[in-house]
Amino acid sequence: MKRVITVTVINQSGVLNRVTGLLMKRQFNIESITVGHSEQPGMSKMTFIVHVEDEQKIEQLVKQLQKQIDVIKVNDITDKAIVMRELALVKVVSPPHARSEINSIVEPFRATVIDSGKNVVTYQVTGAPEKIEAFIDLVKPYGIKELARTGATAFTREIQKVNSPQLSILK
Repeated sequence: MKRVITVTVINQSGVLNRVTGLLMKRQFNIESITVGHSEQPGMSKMTFIVHVEDEQKIEQLVKQLQKQIDVIKVNDITDKAIVMRELALVKVVSPPHARSEINSIVEPFRATVIDSGKNVVTYQVTGAPEKIEAFIDLVKPYGIKELARTGATAFTREIQKVNSPQLSILK
């Protein structure tokens, strides 16, 4: 199962290498990783999507990450209400006679044309990783000349849903 892990770290040289090295030693496959400055000066936020087979391994990973010297905070946010986004740049083979057809296909994705050439159009699309996959699947038949994805970044929503027991008059 895929797990979304956020790690707040001190922004200094070698931190990313130490954190990813720990994941590598424990044989976790990193499916996606993003790193960037956070709202706090001198701090960065990492978002990992890792594939984990059992629950005990993820608990062990979180504990080991928390022991790292430059790590401030570790959260497994998979089971929480989260906001997750990814960005992709996609160069699509787009001869002039097919452009209107391609544009009508990509319109529901709110993709933006960021560059246009004689036979190629570059789109920027943002959203959940599933949306990016669906976009890629739709333009693939036209020919994808180049593709670059940022990886997903995420954090928890301000208001978390509370699982309350449902009452029923039909009992």
